[in-house]
Amino acid sequence: MTLPFDTPENPYYKGRGAQVNPKNRFLEQEYAQEHAEGIDEWWQADVPTQIFEEHAKTLVNKVDSPDVGMWYSMNPYQGCEHGCIYCYARNSHQYWGFSAGLDFERKIVAKRNAPELLKKFLSNKNWVPKPISLSGNTDCYQPLERKYWLTRQLLEVAWEYRQPVGIITKNSLVLRDKYILQKMAEHNLVCVFVSLTTLQEELRQKMEPRTATAAQRLKVIRELSELGIPVGVMTAPLIPGLNDFEVPRLLEEASNNGAKYAGYTVVRLNDAVKIIFNDWLYKNFPDRADKVWHQIEGLHGGQVNDSDFGRRMRGDGNLADIIRQQFRVQTKRLGMNQEKFEFNTSLFQRPNSQLSLF
Repeated sequence: MTLPFDTPENPYYKGRGAQVNPKNRFLEQEYAQEHAEGIDEWWQADVPTQIFEEHAKTLVNKVDSPDVGMWYSMNPYQGCEHGCIYCYARNSHQYWGFSAGLDFERKIVAKRNAPELLKKFLSNKNWVPKPISLSGNTDCYQPLERKYWLTRQLLEVAWEYRQPVGIITKNSLVLRDKYILQKMAEHNLVCVFVSLTTLQEELRQKMEPRTATAAQRLKVIRELSELGIPVGVMTAPLIPGLNDFEVPRLLEEASNNGAKYAGYTVVRLNDAVKIIFNDWLYKNFPDRADKVWHQIEGLHGGQVNDSDFGRRMRGDGNLADIIRQQFRVQTKRLGMNQEKFEFNTSLFQRPNSQLSLF
């Protein structure tokens, strides 16, 4: 049975992805809404976003997963106001004592000392330079960046040390920093991937409510590419019955605007994301929710999640094979992924040492 849509007893929070706050599995005692159709009223105000400033101890994390294509990552923000309903990073918000649902979008942690932490990390004599990815977890250019400028400061530190950086974002705010990115690109110190999930504006508004439109993201690809900055596109995640059929158009539009590289993942719903996505799916697409849900299960051997490296991001089975083949055919047709981008680690040096070539 589908849930009542946007009623006083069960309101729909427009401008938010998640519509519930599921239980935090790390907390023994807390209030949580388990069943919206319960007898007792459960009303939550759509409160403004709250910011929690954190004096963090560490910033750069080693990435052990072979599936995500990065060695190290750094995230100046925890939680993300973009509100993407499928985001795997939602689960990490539970470590802060929050819910992976609405809390993830409304309670954002800003690491105010992130630039200092990066300087300390890069100054360690034991650091052997490897590329570090911004947005390994949450988007480094989410709306809060307009106020805090933490990502910009991290780029300035990276440029000072000639430290290679990879970026993935779905926010056009990245264009604010295009000139420092251009300087870094001249020495193969940066590569930017833009997440392009759908060209359907109505779907974007529901699925990624506070992100840039597809037109804005294509503009980002075009402007960065025109400045000589290596740009790729991530068509991720692909969700059967919602956006999987858009692969040819997504890749063609990205290629036409200058993207040279492309990647994809299929949706997987781990831990609390399963509850949040299921609730969202049946509220927004009751006519096809059962079919979409079962097709997601078909990608992961009867489950909606898969934890096995090498398979969890691409899926398994007939539908996963179709997506894989289609992606390969389209990227070959468009001339994407024909050359491999290599980060330049040879220029790395710490301040106060002689800056060769500069």
